[in-house]
Amino acid sequence: MSEFLAGVERRAFKQALFAVRDQEHALDIVQDSMLKLAENYGDKPASELPMLFQRIFQNTIRDFYRRQKVRSTWTTLLSALSPNREDEDIDPLETLDVDGESKFDGPTQHLEKSQLVELIDKELQRLPARQRQAFLLRYWEEMDVAETAAVMGCSQGSVKTHLSRALHRLRDELKDVSL
Repeated sequence: MSEFLAGVERRAFKQALFAVRDQEHALDIVQDSMLKLAENYGDKPASELPMLFQRIFQNTIRDFYRRQKVRSTWTTLLSALSPNREDEDIDPLETLDVDGESKFDGPTQHLEKSQLVELIDKELQRLPARQRQAFLLRYWEEMDVAETAAVMGCSQGSVKTHLSRALHRLRDELKDVSL
């Protein structure tokens, strides 16, 4: 179990960061998901852990959005009672490290890679939640369509539709990039 969790934590954090756009919340989501997996499914065989974790992880992200919706409703109602109070700005997404960078890349290649990663991060943030989820599960987590559909709780056709729309939008937004 600990080997599985150690192997999945970084990728899960990045995926949560894409989903919620806040580092602290992303860390909480990953931690909660790992705890739920360990507490409820610690006795399961290692081959079942990836799918169980992804399902728990996606449900934890959905729960986060549900809680945010309730909190924002109450915050809006309460802020109407005190109009002089200003809301704090949310910190922007920090640039993520590029995995697998070569030690032999020069400064120019390093800069180009970091700019490309930053641009892709921005475009991923602009995708609707379900399209972003389908894209990340298929290409980041390397799941097949059936596994992605099981994790997302929808049909395989819906996954293909979300994925197609995400790919078209990303392609259109990134086609003029000349790095």
